[in-house]
Amino acid sequence: MLRSFKATLMRGGTSKGLFIHRDELPSDSAQRDQVLLAAMGSPDPRQINGVGGAHPLTSKVAVIGPSSEDGIDVDYLFLQVVVDKAEVSDSQTCGNMLAGVGPWAIEHGLVAAQEGETKVTIKMANTGAIAVAYVPTRDGQVVYEGDCYISGVPTPAAPIPLDFRDVAGSSCGALLPTGNVTDTYDGVDVTCVDNGMPVVVLRAEDFGLTGNESPAELEGNTALKERIEAIRLQAGRDMNLGDVAQKTVPKMSLVAVPTSGGYLNSRTFIPHRVHEAIGVLGAVSVASAAMIEGSVAYGLADQSKAGSGQLDIEHPTGFFSVDVVVEPTADGYEARKSALIRTAMKLMQGDVFVPASLFGGAA
Repeated sequence: MLRSFKATLMRGGTSKGLFIHRDELPSDSAQRDQVLLAAMGSPDPRQINGVGGAHPLTSKVAVIGPSSEDGIDVDYLFLQVVVDKAEVSDSQTCGNMLAGVGPWAIEHGLVAAQEGETKVTIKMANTGAIAVAYVPTRDGQVVYEGDCYISGVPTPAAPIPLDFRDVAGSSCGALLPTGNVTDTYDGVDVTCVDNGMPVVVLRAEDFGLTGNESPAELEGNTALKERIEAIRLQAGRDMNLGDVAQKTVPKMSLVAVPTSGGYLNSRTFIPHRVHEAIGVLGAVSVASAAMIEGSVAYGLADQSKAGSGQLDIEHPTGFFSVDVVVEPTADGYEARKSALIRTAMKLMQGDVFVPASLFGGAA
């Protein structure tokens, strides 16, 4: 027998996945994960027996519910459903999917719509960090259509500004989790940073690369992938993440001088596939690293743009604009501001069917 749960398929930023009220899923996390694996169609490279899109960027889930904390509207748990493995990871959050949380919460009655713009305060349950989304609303409805383009999405939509509060060190405990501006692994200098997303920043030139290679070229370079993974496993431990062999963090970002007028050029492993763009909080972390004097990215970035309010992080399909301010303090460095603009789109809403046995056999 089959059983269904209600879900909304949405694009958030340059990602896509299911948005689900937490009451629709089993409270036991292991049972919940089995339901989501079946719903998305994992493990299968095509996800043919589910609603997943056969790529890490389109095999994501946002679980949302009302928050019990004062000043917080909703709690948002991000789950990465691995495409070709029976694995669901909560080891990171997702700033792209975050763009859809505010609209979803308004449409499902968790936040009352205001005229013009509705502020939604969101706790990112994976890290405990807080974000505020400013959602365009009119006549009690979410406004999705607009003229804001973001790289990686072919059509415009209404802008959704996102302001991150105190995300520095949310996964690793500090903006510079190793305590150093640079570390060296296997003879390669890196900068480990966590401003909402744990990232290891590496110079592309140290691997004999220009930094302009396509994702397909990088993914096809087996020797490169092995070197980067070996560094990732070492850096992950030093970043207070433990054994990261089965985790999706830290991300690995190869950086180079900008080629299209941006602040810095990037190619990001997430961690085993190469992102067609760059993640929201990944872009924030990479920009943060580039603002720290002595980091591997500092000398490659166009520092004339620092403090401009818009730092364009170039990636394979365009650029990602962030507003980041990192300043030195007596104890090191502090992230003073982390903000950006994303868009979202509601694509489909209804019932997702999975075997009833996964819910304990209830029909």
